[in-house]
Amino acid sequence: MALDRETGIWKSGRSGKRGRATPKGRQLDDTALAEVRALLGDRPRRRDLLIEFLHLIQDAHGYLSAPHLRALAEEMRLSMAEVWEVATFYAHFDPVREGDAPPPDLTIRVCESLSCELAGSEALFDALKGGHDPSRIRVLRAPCMGRCDSAPVLEIGHHHVDGATPEKVDEVIASGDFAPRIPDCEGFETYRGTGGYDTLLRLREGCDWEQVQETVLASGLRGLGGAGFPSGRKWGFVRANPGPRYLAVNGDEGEPGTFKDRHYLERTPHLMLEGMLIAAWAVEAETCFIYLRDEYPAVRAILKREIAALEDAGIVDPGYIDLRRGAGAYICGEESAMIESIEGKRGIPRHRPPYVAQEGIFGRPTLVHNIETLHWVARVCREGPEILSSVERNGRKGLRSYSVSGRVARPAVYLLPAGSTIRDVIDAAGGMAEGHVLKAYQPGGPSSGLLPAALDDVPLDFDTLQPHGSFIGSAAVVVLSDQDSAKAAALNMLKFFETESCGQCTPCRAGCEKAVKLMQAESWDRELLEDLCTVMGDASICGLGQAVPNPIRLVMKHFKDEV
Repeated sequence: MALDRETGIWKSGRSGKRGRATPKGRQLDDTALAEVRALLGDRPRRRDLLIEFLHLIQDAHGYLSAPHLRALAEEMRLSMAEVWEVATFYAHFDPVREGDAPPPDLTIRVCESLSCELAGSEALFDALKGGHDPSRIRVLRAPCMGRCDSAPVLEIGHHHVDGATPEKVDEVIASGDFAPRIPDCEGFETYRGTGGYDTLLRLREGCDWEQVQETVLASGLRGLGGAGFPSGRKWGFVRANPGPRYLAVNGDEGEPGTFKDRHYLERTPHLMLEGMLIAAWAVEAETCFIYLRDEYPAVRAILKREIAALEDAGIVDPGYIDLRRGAGAYICGEESAMIESIEGKRGIPRHRPPYVAQEGIFGRPTLVHNIETLHWVARVCREGPEILSSVERNGRKGLRSYSVSGRVARPAVYLLPAGSTIRDVIDAAGGMAEGHVLKAYQPGGPSSGLLPAALDDVPLDFDTLQPHGSFIGSAAVVVLSDQDSAKAAALNMLKFFETESCGQCTPCRAGCEKAVKLMQAESWDRELLEDLCTVMGDASICGLGQAVPNPIRLVMKHFKDEV
């Protein structure tokens, strides 16, 4: 650059032309800005809606171009860095830099969870990868889609293909129909006609919330997302803090092997909705947020329709129920990470204390419940606590919804007494698949590790599996047979954790990667793996890193001959 001393204007030393015509940095594209404004319409440009707006752009264009992200940042008065960090955090967004090629118009996501791997998903992935032009069709591996009962599963656009084969994929592609299939469910009018919402309306007329809390506590209902905290007791914790208060429904059912929440929402969504509104009444919540994983597009369509019916009937005010869409991040099943995502941020777990009952959404007291928990809140308030407390087996009380998949004859959700053993669960599922003999089982998703067939008399409930180095979690039962490798199953679990770690803490971020490398060896370095497990369990911020040691330790303990 050189200064023209007559005019006082800096000019390029090489060409003699004037300096920049625009400021440095990404320029705002008028066309992209107009397109983003058209997509957003009259929606408020609130910071917490960033993920919703990214979905609008992704759905409309198939990816997130740099001009569109720049325009969104301008429209929301955010820095490009804030928009970019959120867009790159979630697996279902495709941000594309300037000059890079956008993804193909069609994406096939093949589930690689343990249940699907047992059903042949790896061979399916290879066949699809080699059988399609990558410039036209993108084939990706994806974590659990919550359809383990119909493994192997894949998703084309938003169309799930159960029991997938290359031939079924070809049929869907030829049809050009990539929309989700919406199952029949009990709608508002049917539910209302059988007494639905009568309990809620009666409570709103002036009942004592503490009496309702005692009813829920008497039933023995505990959190069914995995933590198992007494459900009613949460209400008092949240109520003790000054308002405004919120309620958040955790519908991010991402634990591989779990599909019970989808099961209930696709059949009786209003039981969850009424349970949610009862809990919201108890804590005087100003808004109910439902955070639903993006892998459930059919459920999202059902909830949008049924929430609109509730508003039309005057049971809730418009906007009181705020349905939020996840974007492919297992970590958002952790309650504080889910709250970060509801606020339009990366789903990174918060340090505690303070707990979300004190400072949750927007820093206000927040009640968090799982979908199935609220399903039972409605039933307990409607039918009495005895619906759960009167059921007893093996010294345990209550009922559990077991998501059962793997080497059984009839994978599905089974409602059984909470004290059921793995043998009871397998019997309910029609026994083992033909030609298979029980070898091991995963009682509560990969976080619970693997237990051997010898432990077939342990009640699968809260507090009964801890002495064996495991826990029930969300009751995601995956059954392995004599034809399966426990070592390979554990590696599948660790690869999942490696992919889904948010990366916030070094023990989890680096530990998962290191564990996968060590577990890929023909013979495991037991001492080094044990040291790694100790560090991860002691130093990780949230339950993801703390649970990673379970599959490693249990395989080393019960399946020594394999490692």
